[in-house]
Amino acid sequence: MNGKTTAAAPGGPATQDAVSTTALSGDGLHREYGRGTAVVRALRGVSVAFAPGTFTAVMGPSGSGKTTLLHCLAGMDRPTRGTVRWGGTEVSGLPERRLAELRRTRMGFVFQAFNLMPAMTVAQNVELPGRLAGQPPGRARVREALARVGLAGRERHRPGQLSGGQQQRVAIARALVARPEVLFADEPTGALDRATGHDILGLLREGVDVDGQTCVMVTHDPVAAGYADRVLLLADGLLVDELVSPTADQVGARLSRMGG
Repeated sequence: MNGKTTAAAPGGPATQDAVSTTALSGDGLHREYGRGTAVVRALRGVSVAFAPGTFTAVMGPSGSGKTTLLHCLAGMDRPTRGTVRWGGTEVSGLPERRLAELRRTRMGFVFQAFNLMPAMTVAQNVELPGRLAGQPPGRARVREALARVGLAGRERHRPGQLSGGQQQRVAIARALVARPEVLFADEPTGALDRATGHDILGLLREGVDVDGQTCVMVTHDPVAAGYADRVLLLADGLLVDELVSPTADQVGARLSRMGG
């Protein structure tokens, strides 16, 4: 494994030094849904920090808060309490329009369900976030991104003409085309066969090792987590453990003890 990521102690606050030197951090994150006796506490004071050029997997049993944490860190959901910073910029309190602008230029997001527009071509899907931001990436960069994920010559195809693995590659090209500082991935191999999943994980790993990106991935698969520099383990909305340079067997054993 390459790289080493720093994190606050499970449940503890991120230090000021960590905030100033990390690519991404969350400090004291709470996320609650509902009110009164029906309230659901998805996150309960999670503090994490991610160094530039590192790959972190977030894991835990169903309902542990891992996807909620990813969405809060990515600016797609707002924490009830706590702060999120991308580098030195606090984003958790920004107006929605400004936050959307930053999402389109500084981060990429890979969804399990691909989230491609079926009526658009592959090239149009890749360039869509840039067009929405008023900064279309240009044909050369789109072709470069598609070639990198093994889809050179597929620019004019539509998603329905591609396999599931190819559609996920389009989603990764779309996330990479703006050359974001941080790449988030939510179960990126969950709908794929094992061989295709390995290819997708290799692309994420390459972005870290070659481009110096910071990658944060939610996964339920110990084999996928084995591609990461570290694994953060959540349970009941709390950060309960961390594994550095993990193997798939180590991750699987730890999840089994957690009931995941």
